[in-house]
Amino acid sequence: MDALELLINRRSASRLAGPAPAGEALQNILRAGMRAPDHGTLQPWRFFIIENEGRDRFSALLENAAIANQMDEKAVEKAKQSPYRAPMIITVVAHCEEHHKVPQWEQLVSAGCAVMAMQMAAAAQGFNGIWRSGDWTENALVRAAFNCREQDAIVGFLYLGTPQLKSSTTVLPPDTSSFVSYF
Repeated sequence: MDALELLINRRSASRLAGPAPAGEALQNILRAGMRAPDHGTLQPWRFFIIENEGRDRFSALLENAAIANQMDEKAVEKAKQSPYRAPMIITVVAHCEEHHKVPQWEQLVSAGCAVMAMQMAAAAQGFNGIWRSGDWTENALVRAAFNCREQDAIVGFLYLGTPQLKSSTTVLPPDTSSFVSYF
């Protein structure tokens, strides 16, 4: 699949199983993330790979966070099970620094671009994923587990694996007219 076809037909896959990317495929994914636009060459991202026993530790973390938030039993169980939606998760943290030319928002966007690049690199190699965010990105226990400082932000959890549902390789082109104007 060429790059343009990949980009204009992008879609997330929520049903993922093994195998997860490994070896050179995983390195390609990480390298793609590190090629995100990066004003000031700050490299404002940190990647945390969660797989194998790491999913068990992440499950326990989310369970404890849900209990600490006084969530009901159903929500606690959902939190506990969420790391098992895919064989690998990459947590992406925007590692933001005070900079005279590069504001924090730009560093956050750069880390977000890294997630997108990694998902596209996964798809280009026959894997796929889904970028999840939600309340866990703001949770103090979760943030601490990923070494977030006050100025840092978890921009998402990229669930990766082998897609289980066969989908069309093309999607209907969107109508851009209501989103585009010329200045």
